[in-house]
Amino acid sequence: MQLGIDLDSLPVYQALASDVRLKMIQLLSKKTYNLKELSEALNLSSPIVKKHIEKLEQAGILRTEKVPGKSGVQRISILLVDHIEISFPKKIQLAFASYEISVPIGHYTDFSIVPTCGLASDKDFIGPVDQPKYFLAPERISAEILWFTQGFIEYKIFNHLEKDHQLKQIDISFEISSEFPFSNSVWPSDISFSLNHVELGTWQSPGDFADTRGKLTPKWWPDKINQYGLLKTLRITSHGTYMDGDHLSDITIADLSTAHDSWIFRIEVKEDAEHVGGVTLFGKKFGNHPQDIIFKTYYI
Repeated sequence: MQLGIDLDSLPVYQALASDVRLKMIQLLSKKTYNLKELSEALNLSSPIVKKHIEKLEQAGILRTEKVPGKSGVQRISILLVDHIEISFPKKIQLAFASYEISVPIGHYTDFSIVPTCGLASDKDFIGPVDQPKYFLAPERISAEILWFTQGFIEYKIFNHLEKDHQLKQIDISFEISSEFPFSNSVWPSDISFSLNHVELGTWQSPGDFADTRGKLTPKWWPDKINQYGLLKTLRITSHGTYMDGDHLSDITIADLSTAHDSWIFRIEVKEDAEHVGGVTLFGKKFGNHPQDIIFKTYYI
């Protein structure tokens, strides 16, 4: 589950602001409980526990199912979420001029991938899944989600900088997750990034998420396969490369060849990676964030 600093995420924060509900989550992470069992474990009355359950259900953290029991139908509580990430608003770089380019995820210029793989627009799948040749289909430019298990995909980016500009920082943001048949929220993948053939570093995606439907994911898309990713920002500065503020490598702006008319950005899962867990990329009409791949340069 991914949260923002916004009103849509407030029910989750409110649901977690309780020592009783935190204890309930800890209990349900180990096994399912019915209402009576939870009441006994928490030493609280059933009506009080039921109210706490409803609060967690409204936040999308729990699901309650009715199942047959020894003494009739019983309500079983099931934990839906095992990972929460909070995206804070991005700080604005006030000291520099900036230029932003948005690149649709289907506008890649090269690839070499291994199934499982596939593409889809916001209307339908683009060709059969698990056949890499369909990544060459003309319809690929309308892709709003794409995925592959191993290999790379590349984007060629227009360089707007003039000769007298001094590049100070590059931000590349995208919605991304691992790739697993259907979904698996605990499925690490070591995803590497490079710009202009210089490797920027490797980030480990925690999983492929379908615990809740993506806010933008079209209604025709099945419930049980990847619904959304994590919004990540890769930042290259004069003192290193970072992923959401965490140090990724010592590669700096000075290490990159940026004088060419175009830049090449690669996203890759290497064959010899420790965790070959694939990549899923989400466009502005899929997942939780209404954006494509955004490149933002800061310069003077």
